[in-house]
Amino acid sequence: MSNHITPPPAPPYWPPVPPQPPKRNLTALIAVASAVVAAAVAVAVTVGVTGDGEAAPAPTVTVTETVGADEAAAADEETEPAAEEPDDGVYALGDTVTYDNDVRVGLSGFERAVSTDTAMPETTPYVRFTVKVDNGGGTTLDATGLTVNCSYGKDGHSSEAIFDSAAGLDGGPQTQLLAGRSISVPWGCELPKGEKLVQIEVAPDYESDTAIFTGDVK
Repeated sequence: MSNHITPPPAPPYWPPVPPQPPKRNLTALIAVASAVVAAAVAVAVTVGVTGDGEAAPAPTVTVTETVGADEAAAADEETEPAAEEPDDGVYALGDTVTYDNDVRVGLSGFERAVSTDTAMPETTPYVRFTVKVDNGGGTTLDATGLTVNCSYGKDGHSSEAIFDSAAGLDGGPQTQLLAGRSISVPWGCELPKGEKLVQIEVAPDYESDTAIFTGDVK
C-alpha cells in the first residue's frame, strides 16, 4: 500500500471585482440634458436672426379698432374745422367793404328814376344810389380816382352812367379826402324798367382793387 497522497485540484482563479460608482438617477440626467440642448438651440436661433449675438427686440403690435361708416362720419364732423368762406370780392348791395388801408366803401339809397331831357342820356330809366367813401386810414385819399361802373341783367348788359345836373348827378368828386373824413357821392346808372338785377363795380381810388356789389333793385 502506497503512502503517496494526491492533493485535491486547485479551485479556479477569479480576479477581484473593481468597485462600482454609485448609480445616478437616469430621469434627472435626461431632464438636465434636455434643458442644455434647448438653451443651445435658443442661442443659435437668436444669433442667426440678429447676426450680432444680441437678442432682437420683440415686435410692437398695434391694435386698430374698426368703426362703422356712421361713426367715422360723425368723428370727421367733430374734428374737421369749418371751412371759411372765400373772399372773392363780390358783395351784396347793402354791404360795406373795408380795405387794408382802412378805407371803407358802401352803397345806399337805391331808387328808380328817369333822367330829364337835359341829361345825358336824356329821358332814360335809371337807378339812383349814393356811394359813400370813408377814409379811416392815416393818409390822404385821392378821391378824384373814384370809379363806378354798372351793368344789369343776367347777361351783363353794359349800363351807361347818368349825368343829370338837374338831379345832382355830376359825376365823381374832384377833391382829396383827408384822413378821418368821408364823402357821399350821388350816382346814377341806366336800368330799364323790366330789369332788376344790377352789378356795380366801385374802386375808391386808382390804387385800390375794385369791389363788386350785386343784387336786385325794387
